[in-house]
Amino acid sequence: MRVALYAGTFDPITRGHLSVVERAARLFERLVVVVAVNPDKQPLFSTEERVDMIREVVAPFRNVETTCTGGYIVHLAAACEARYLVRGVRGHTDVEGEIALANMNHDLAPDIETVFIPAHPELSEVSSSKLKELAARGMDVSRYCPAEIVERLNRRAVAGALAKEEGAHV
Repeated sequence: MRVALYAGTFDPITRGHLSVVERAARLFERLVVVVAVNPDKQPLFSTEERVDMIREVVAPFRNVETTCTGGYIVHLAAACEARYLVRGVRGHTDVEGEIALANMNHDLAPDIETVFIPAHPELSEVSSSKLKELAARGMDVSRYCPAEIVERLNRRAVAGALAKEEGAHV
């Protein structure tokens, strides 16, 4: 069975991420979308919230599941009997960093291959960071964000922006 992991922070998942899920779900018999916990990042949503949001939006894909890890993705891949890591790329600016990550993962687990899948072209410019920035400014994010996520993102981003403003005035 061809099993792949698609890992990221997914804070929150975007339509670009979903386009990668859609393409990867056609290539692999089982795809596990993994919320990777990065202690160097301060996410807007908790790990559990991100896992729940992803589960909600990938529900139409029968061969896609969701989990999280604070460890190395290649270790989780081995535990899931996955031989492939999926990495989404938006454009040439992502490629250099993604190749370095793929090389590091190969050093850690030579039997696991990295597969690069581009987001659909019209979604290639959006990132979770940009999405949060737009939402905090009250902009419409529905073009880049799954409908199931828009309201949650708007509430959380606006609350975060207000908290930052209040903190700046103290």
